[in-house]
Amino acid sequence: MTAFAGWENFYVIVGSSAGALIGLQFIAITLIADMPVVRGDDQAGAAFATPTIIHFSVVLFLSAVLSAPWHQVANGAPLVLVTGITGIVYQIIVVRRMRSQAVYKPEFEDWLFHALLPFLSYVILAGAAFAARWEADRGLFGVAAAALLLLFIGVHNTWDAVIYHVFTVRPRGGNSKKGS
Repeated sequence: MTAFAGWENFYVIVGSSAGALIGLQFIAITLIADMPVVRGDDQAGAAFATPTIIHFSVVLFLSAVLSAPWHQVANGAPLVLVTGITGIVYQIIVVRRMRSQAVYKPEFEDWLFHALLPFLSYVILAGAAFAARWEADRGLFGVAAAALLLLFIGVHNTWDAVIYHVFTVRPRGGNSKKGS
């Protein structure tokens, strides 16, 4: 029996959830797409909306990688490591985008859920890849923790964006449909 035994259901559930949440993110963006466009919205989207899709996609990717029929955990570890390192670099880009956009001034919660926690998730992911080479169980639990954290971050950020657009932006811009 391999170290992957017992993880199948976890990655099926987490991967399916990530896939469904990617779809919900697109629905949320579609629903708010009819709202008035503000100058710089594209910069804010790159700082706040795009990373959420990336986090969900990483969870989906990790679920696929760890559901592959590897014979040893160490065989999949390089993909997990590259994903973690890429995520760390991407989070640096996200922080730069958050600072440079002028549409919205991020508050503590925004820095926590759009910068700090995702960065921590990707660090855990990279560390889990190293740990998996020596202790498969610890590595797999590390990947699972990072995946769940990214999933919950994405849920929070999607909800936060919808609430912001519905209760903050919409009242200022009004309803753009005629007859409403």
